[in-house]
Amino acid sequence: MLNNLFWIIPVCSVIALVFAWYFFKNMMKHEEGSDLMKKIALYVRQGAMAYLKQQYKVVTIVFIVLSGIFAFLAYGLHIQNPFIPFAFITGGFFSGLAGYFGMKTATYASSRAAYAASKSLNDGLRVAFRSGAVMGLVVVGLALLDISIWFFILNQIYPPDVDPNNLLIITTTTLTFGMGASTQALFARVGGGIYTKAADVGADLVGKVEAGIPEDDPRNPATIADNVGDNVGDVAGMGADLYESYCGSILSTAALGAAAFVSQGADLAFRAVIAPMLIAAVGIILSVLGIFLVRTKEGATQKQLLRSLGFGVNSSAVLIAIFSWIVLWYLFKDTLFNYNGVWASMVVGLLAGIGIGQMTEYFTSSSYRPTQRIAHASQTGPATVIISGIGTGMISVTFPVVIVGAAIILAYGFAASWSFTDFNMGLYGIAISAVGMLSTLGITLATDAYGPIADNAGGNAEMSHLGPEVRKRTDALDALGNTTAATGKGFAIGSAALTALALLASFLEEARQGMIHFHPDHPLTQTLKDGNMMDILKVFDVNVMNPRLIVGVFIGSMTAFLFCGLTMNAVGRAAKSMVEEVRRQFREIVGILDGKAEPDYARCVAISTRGAQHEMMLPAFLAILIPIATGAIFGVAGVMGLLIGSLSTGFILAIFMANSGGAWDNAKKFIEEGNLGGKRSDPHKAAVVGDTVGDPFKDTSGPSLNILIKLMTMVSIVMVGITLTMNLIMM
Repeated sequence: MLNNLFWIIPVCSVIALVFAWYFFKNMMKHEEGSDLMKKIALYVRQGAMAYLKQQYKVVTIVFIVLSGIFAFLAYGLHIQNPFIPFAFITGGFFSGLAGYFGMKTATYASSRAAYAASKSLNDGLRVAFRSGAVMGLVVVGLALLDISIWFFILNQIYPPDVDPNNLLIITTTTLTFGMGASTQALFARVGGGIYTKAADVGADLVGKVEAGIPEDDPRNPATIADNVGDNVGDVAGMGADLYESYCGSILSTAALGAAAFVSQGADLAFRAVIAPMLIAAVGIILSVLGIFLVRTKEGATQKQLLRSLGFGVNSSAVLIAIFSWIVLWYLFKDTLFNYNGVWASMVVGLLAGIGIGQMTEYFTSSSYRPTQRIAHASQTGPATVIISGIGTGMISVTFPVVIVGAAIILAYGFAASWSFTDFNMGLYGIAISAVGMLSTLGITLATDAYGPIADNAGGNAEMSHLGPEVRKRTDALDALGNTTAATGKGFAIGSAALTALALLASFLEEARQGMIHFHPDHPLTQTLKDGNMMDILKVFDVNVMNPRLIVGVFIGSMTAFLFCGLTMNAVGRAAKSMVEEVRRQFREIVGILDGKAEPDYARCVAISTRGAQHEMMLPAFLAILIPIATGAIFGVAGVMGLLIGSLSTGFILAIFMANSGGAWDNAKKFIEEGNLGGKRSDPHKAAVVGDTVGDPFKDTSGPSLNILIKLMTMVSIVMVGITLTMNLIMM
């Protein structure tokens, strides 16, 4: 019966892909608009696909090199699982595929959403949102399908009747394909972020501030590159980001479930392993239901639009809380397993995700006082806008940290029946809380991917010279998209914190398994075989008085700032080239500002593409090399310190940057709605400067940090063979 339950997981993944196809085909049936609207959409589509093709070429080379290294470690030195090279490739492949499908949909949807908005606000919302749902459903569908395929294959290779510890081997192996997803996600997020912000900064500084022309004006040479960037950064990049978060939460929970309960019998361990997969599968069905519930009325305010999206998301959340209890009850009702406590842990994660989203909305939406205060600061110039935005971002960190901290304690306590010595159950509770937070990713990612589609729809409406009523509707949808995008980033960062914490325990379990399989004759191996989590910590000397761990903490914290500095400077250099090109075209192309000559859009697209491809390499490679070097020099304790430092610092820094950037953006939008002098006023110009500073905060460095946290953890898990070998030398 339990084996039959497994098939629910791939079936639900296929259902997600079927509905993604349905929403795509339904979107394609909508009218695309005038010939000019079609032409603009084609420019954006061609630019986005050209960039993605070039990025995938670079990433393919990186994957070939890294797979070769993994193969050497596995088949040459025999210090790594032989399936890791293949798992690594499939993780990256499915992540890239999800980004491709999502971005293709977004580039076809923008003009259709703009045309639909010419009929009504609800039509525009439905086209944009359901097109964003393609991204959400493709991510969860492909991720769960990938997990299902690997779980099935490895069960055939390591059947339980041959090896009683087969679940430990299977879950630690599948965990490693998360590194492939994380590597692809980092390249997608960093490269896309550099691309989009170079174009955005160039378009805003020269177009809005210097030339005094509106946003998305067709006279601006960078406007097509800006619209392309929304797709490669906020659709493909965010999709890859949450793909690896989703995989990581499910796989780390499965690995901890196997480690915690294999000693109590294969049957109970199997139930604990498939529990997060089944919860995710049920979440897919309920996400689809929530997508159909999203609708609004004509003339809706920002709060009403937010309420419309919130109704779909919250309905899915309530239903997953109910159905997940049924899943856990069915799996564990005949055992001594504390399924009510585990369910409570999952609900805690779900509520934490909603709470972080609400806090992000409060600090970034123009409907609330923090963003309005930033807008009012624009009356005294750009400097006070920047000061106010930084201060607001710093304050905004408080609530998500409190929420995540409370979620960790509560999830641990509920699962462990408030016995803080039952580490296995407590860690399993924390891991499954991350699954709860991401269980309705199908619809929460839809609200995020909706943002750039609405943004592009507004750009298409402006460049196509549609009427003021249409532009008013697309502006409302775009402002809503800024808030949902900020909420999505907060959600991704919060889930990264819980997932990374679970992965810390998975790293220690991987270190134990590595000792058992690759160093069976070492005197400490017997202690690890029979020991619990505390024994693992003692063997590897993981304690706060170990200087190697302290040094690791400092390196981890430094890495978060180093990474942000590199990506911020990368945006600055790429944006400088874009600013110079836009100025050159305004200066040299006669009649461009009079609308008598067409700008050279392709050159601006090429500048952004070239800058992104060149600048993304160093930050990405540092994220891979630093954990390997730390493990080789400081051993397991040093790596634990590294991961703790990067998690704590990266989590806080990411929230600060994402919320500051989102608040600056919506402060500008608040003024553009007609407040404080409206467009082209001095406060508006000051707010544009603040928004320009916030662009790399919220769309490049900030959201890349949560990938950095998980990629460093995944690299540490995959490269544990090197860490152990060097650790044994030093012990």
